[in-house]
Amino acid sequence: MRVLGMISGTSHDGIDTAVVRFTPYGTTLHADVLHHGETPYPGALRAELRAALPPRAVTAAEVCALDTGIGRAFAAAARVALATAPADLVASHGQTLHHWVADGRALGSLQLGQPAWIAEAAGLPVVSDLRAADLAAGGQGAPLVPALDRLLLAPEVERGRRAGALNLGGIANLTVLARDAEPAAWDLGPANALLDAVVTEHPGTTATYDRGGELASAGTVDEQLLAELLTEPYYALEPPKSCGKELFHAGHVAAARERVRRRNGVATPLPTGAEGVSGLRDLAATLTALTAEVVAREVRAARLDVLILSGGGARNPAMAAAIRRRLPGIRPAPSEEFGVPSDAKEAVAFALIGWLTAHGLPGNVPSCTGASGERVLGRVGAAPGAPLPAVRRPVRRPERLLVGTG
Repeated sequence: MRVLGMISGTSHDGIDTAVVRFTPYGTTLHADVLHHGETPYPGALRAELRAALPPRAVTAAEVCALDTGIGRAFAAAARVALATAPADLVASHGQTLHHWVADGRALGSLQLGQPAWIAEAAGLPVVSDLRAADLAAGGQGAPLVPALDRLLLAPEVERGRRAGALNLGGIANLTVLARDAEPAAWDLGPANALLDAVVTEHPGTTATYDRGGELASAGTVDEQLLAELLTEPYYALEPPKSCGKELFHAGHVAAARERVRRRNGVATPLPTGAEGVSGLRDLAATLTALTAEVVAREVRAARLDVLILSGGGARNPAMAAAIRRRLPGIRPAPSEEFGVPSDAKEAVAFALIGWLTAHGLPGNVPSCTGASGERVLGRVGAAPGAPLPAVRRPVRRPERLLVGTG
């Protein structure tokens, strides 16, 4: 069975796609990645999406228009992927607009990208709304990538090694696996979210992220601001926990800077961007150090023997180097060494979840999300002019995943 997995993450810059052919052999599932790629959002749509993200308020009309616009963008991305590698099913995570967390408990999560547009363009059934079943079972609805991680890293765990998978997207998340413990996974905090936000809003540049870590590499860490940012209460919460742009946005940084100024006796804050590009470089260096410190604390506490690395932050040399400096004795290995393209790991994970759903198998890991039990994830929409697809013939539940490239 071939599944097209699709997601736009918390960096909301484009749509990641992966077509994966799954073939079960007993309890081993072979996964051949036949295609992977990224389709950038059209500029106007990305601007509309950015304008709707928390903490900004939006109208129902704006959300409706975004749902359609993002759905059409996912449909276009599906056509591109399927022209390279045909599939039998699409599994679309969509684009998260809001992840509702109150008092440490996730109460809802809204993903946009109307799946009917994808089904119409692809001519295939679509699995969507992938977080809701876990949320209804009392879980955080996140992270869901451990469905992939625990199968991918099963051989390491069987050898008695403590294995971890770190993804550096807009939000950093970590999966921890060991033979003597239940799987654990949680959102650590910002990876690129804060860095992207302050670069995008700074008037001294037209960039939307720190390309190649150039800004951070040229800047100096503001130790006072870093210390203030590290007081964020979220970091002290025990897993399972999840977060998003609702907490980690440009205003989060501005508020921390204001507290530092007032503590130093500076009553009037500078206008945004008044420090110029040199100030942006120092801010980028500080936010890169924040991500590295938060990640390193959690990885050290997990006592890992093996750590695989994926996500956009893995391609930021300044961020990757800052994390490595704080983790002597651990060599974070790119997920490519385990057969999974780093930029497409989440798309591969959602293709796997789509395959699990098609076979009536659960896609969440309750010890990671906090759900009361395992759940088959998502809603299945029919292909145009076709009945709803039946659940595939039963297969043995996979215990490990072997990934290849077809």
